[in-house]
Amino acid sequence: MRNGPLSLCLAAAALAVALPAAAQDETIGKQLFETHCAVCHGVSARGDGDMSGIMTIPAPDLTLLAHNNHGDFPMLKVVHIIDGRTGIRAHGNPMPLFAETFGAADVSGMDPYGGVIAARGRVMSVALYLETLQR
Repeated sequence: MRNGPLSLCLAAAALAVALPAAAQDETIGKQLFETHCAVCHGVSARGDGDMSGIMTIPAPDLTLLAHNNHGDFPMLKVVHIIDGRTGIRAHGNPMPLFAETFGAADVSGMDPYGGVIAARGRVMSVALYLETLQR
């Protein structure tokens, strides 16, 4: 019964346990943030990135998200901002839609949802990383 229902259930349970651990790896979110977000928000996420001096709308201090939300980190709102579901305007145009950027490299002919799943994981990794920076 190696390929029976019990084996399948155990494999699914193992995968379910492993996926959140991988998604919560702070180094993934940090790397994505530094690559895609720090130019505006700064490596410290305080709104002091290299582009901050020329932006018409200042990049917010992302370390104060919880403070500005009565001490609770607004995870869903942050995810929606990063993936583009909530329109935030920066330097006269919408903030880049990172859901598209994060998923573009993972589109595969074998799995049409691979890019979507990868993008959501990366957006979540950045949001989880930002949660660790709160002061």
